[in-house]
Amino acid sequence: MNNSGNISSDSGAKVRPEALHIALLSAYAVGLHSIEALIPTPVPWLRLGLANIITLVTLYLYGLKGGMTVTLTRVFIRSLLAGTFLGPAFIMSLGGGVVSTLTMWALMSVFKKYISPVSVSIFGALFHNVTQLFLAYFLFVKQIQAILIVSPVILFFGLLTGIVNGIATSMILKRIPQFNKK
Repeated sequence: MNNSGNISSDSGAKVRPEALHIALLSAYAVGLHSIEALIPTPVPWLRLGLANIITLVTLYLYGLKGGMTVTLTRVFIRSLLAGTFLGPAFIMSLGGGVVSTLTMWALMSVFKKYISPVSVSIFGALFHNVTQLFLAYFLFVKQIQAILIVSPVILFFGLLTGIVNGIATSMILKRIPQFNKK
């Protein structure tokens, strides 16, 4: 580490600690998303959203740019690994991830002192699911009955996972000394 707080690589390029942290958080998100993809689900698009914990932690620590970097990195790398790049799963994941990240950031920005990570996570999960249902209807399914049948299950499960992921985020943030000094 040099005097400016940057980390120098063997090639002489300087890497800011924040960029390194966001890269590591992105790798964690890709790993969690990949592990989660191995878990069978009874309904399409129904996932635990564990990678969203990492996105939310990143939003709290580094703001919108960091959070969106984690989201986009996770979606693009995971889709390339899974062979779904530019397919329906990619479009659903990208749409839900971007809207969810923007929603969580907006809530954190506007209601900073009044909203907890659990509340932010619940809204993120809700907007993620609604966006995916919207995309599924308009781009793929085009049958409102099918969307209406699956919606309550997806939204209820999203509420539960939003709560659990928000609690996990709160627990992680409590262990980060820099965050607790703010």
